[in-house]
Amino acid sequence: MFNLNGKVAIVTGARRGMGRTHSLLLAQAGAKVVVSDIDLEECGQVVAEIEKTGGEAMAVKCDVTNKKDIAEMVAKTIEKFGKIDILVNNAGICQFKPFVDLTDDDWDKTININLRGYYWCAKAVAPEMIKQKYGRIINIASIAAGQMGVGFQGLTHYCASKGGIAAFSEALALELAPYNITVNAIAPGAIDTPMAASTKTDPKTYKASMARIPLKRMGKPEEVSALVVFLASDEASYVTGDLIVADGGYLST
Repeated sequence: MFNLNGKVAIVTGARRGMGRTHSLLLAQAGAKVVVSDIDLEECGQVVAEIEKTGGEAMAVKCDVTNKKDIAEMVAKTIEKFGKIDILVNNAGICQFKPFVDLTDDDWDKTININLRGYYWCAKAVAPEMIKQKYGRIINIASIAAGQMGVGFQGLTHYCASKGGIAAFSEALALELAPYNITVNAIAPGAIDTPMAASTKTDPKTYKASMARIPLKRMGKPEEVSALVVFLASDEASYVTGDLIVADGGYLST
């Protein structure tokens, strides 16, 4: 099960955190992986990890707010691997800032990376997937996506971007279904990544956060990446338009 041999995957924001583990687990399942992010050297380190275990990968520098970078990423993928089967839209930022102090630049930067970047990447790979009548688009959202029964102070811009991802995924799934392309989103809760480092810095904040999670711990990046591999596989061929939550029970409390 979950055999991705012969499949080609692009992962954005792949130099560290969940993007790194998405890349590693996709490669372990047999996929050829394009590791993309803004730092080519760090992408190369992930590629080295994949190749060390016998996998095949390529590092590509890509800023998802730059359409030219995205076009080049797609072109390089086609040139090296001949196709694109899987897109994991993972690149993102999270900056805590009170709404009253939020600037237009803060808002635009978050929306441009977290939401517009997903749109541009999906737009760039869709023609290739439509051509082959096969594809998997997996968008990393968050439990901070709104309509979840919980809000997050200091993250209005981040929540807006993640809510946009959830809605975008649902609608795009309808449009691409006739071409045998599935589109799904994953909503992680508190995951132990560099982005969540601030949560662990203050013992009181960390204790309060863990108190809300029934499993009493942060999630591991690999626990989200396992969902990515599932959604990328043929075993998930009847799953589309869904938002799958991985939060240790946070939303159940």
